Amino acid sequence: MDPVRNPFAPGAGSQPPELAGRQAIIEDARVAIERAILCKSSRSQMFLGLRGVGKTVLLNAVDTMARERGHLTSMIEAPENKSLGEQLLPRVHQVLRKLSLTDHAKAKAYDAMRALRSFASVFKFEYGDVAIAVEPEVGVADSGDLENDLPELFMRVGEAAKAAGKAWTLLIDEVQYLSQKDLAALIVSLHKINQAGLPVLFFGAGLPQVAALSGEAKSYAERLFHYPDVGALPEADAKAAIRQPVNEEGAAIDNDALAEIFHKTRGYPYFLQEWGHQSWNLAIGNTITLDDARQAEAATLKRLDEGFFKVRFDRLTPKEREYVIAMAKLGNGPYRSSDVADALGETAQSLGPRRAQIISKGMIYSPSHGDIAFTVPMFNDYLIRNLASLG
Repeated sequence: MDPVRNPFAPGAGSQPPELAGRQAIIEDARVAIERAILCKSSRSQMFLGLRGVGKTVLLNAVDTMARERGHLTSMIEAPENKSLGEQLLPRVHQVLRKLSLTDHAKAKAYDAMRALRSFASVFKFEYGDVAIAVEPEVGVADSGDLENDLPELFMRVGEAAKAAGKAWTLLIDEVQYLSQKDLAALIVSLHKINQAGLPVLFFGAGLPQVAALSGEAKSYAERLFHYPDVGALPEADAKAAIRQPVNEEGAAIDNDALAEIFHKTRGYPYFLQEWGHQSWNLAIGNTITLDDARQAEAATLKRLDEGFFKVRFDRLTPKEREYVIAMAKLGNGPYRSSDVADALGETAQSLGPRRAQIISKGMIYSPSHGDIAFTVPMFNDYLIRNLASLG
């Protein structure tokens, strides 16, 4: 088939041609967004799931939906080496500048800008190209305690948004990389906003451990957030994610080919997109056949191995690589930490720091006490498949 017309474009956060199986999550987000404009409280949402299941895609979809409904939005990808406050500074400044253009919100936006100036000054955040041309407000967001100052800043932004008849939606990807201090301050801020009935909404996305991290940061986090599970797609939705884009291009795909793709990808959205992309390019005529889907396996695995899997493996130190390879050799997870230690001839206690470092890099997580699992679907298959070159 014509590669120019290929409807599949697998990539990090790329919108798939068919957002199958996520309708309930999208609908819950729509309701929350529309309630926020009316200053009616809604629980913020944290999309949780493994790598490649479409969490970033969902954030992007929510971002678009919020902007279409009168929200000002700020999207952040939490880095591993930068504070939340430093990330927020230019984005909040941009939101306040937009709010200040509304006559009814000018005064509130000015107050919020002064709070932002205080906040930036007390934490010594670098402005970069951002110039906040107002005097700081003494006694507001300037205590130097993030759990006190960030809520005060959020309250001022919320008041300005309400005065303008708008709402502010903050979206943060890779939430697991926020420090515990930053995560706690964010939770407190959203709690204060919720209590005050101000039009500020939050959507986050992160690995499965984020729910536990939130609970450790603040015990009431479980009542503040919805935690939609973003996982592999059920068979019907997975097949629809392949079939509908193909049909919309005037082409077809055999049921046997769909079954093969679902079986090999286990319904994981990123893998579905990659398999669909390769199958389309291999097909002759106007129909993707079972033979096309089977032939696509080699090209698909090569692309995954050289990109999706390799970039994550390359982040690990030699000792960390030794650890994850030992996990993979035990078969399918989850794995007992003690079993990995036995395989390496060490104690679980001595391997604790190494395990913690791999968790901090977002490669593994603990689904339950004493257990560990990969955050990347089918990563153990990748390691075993490439053992000769990786080991």
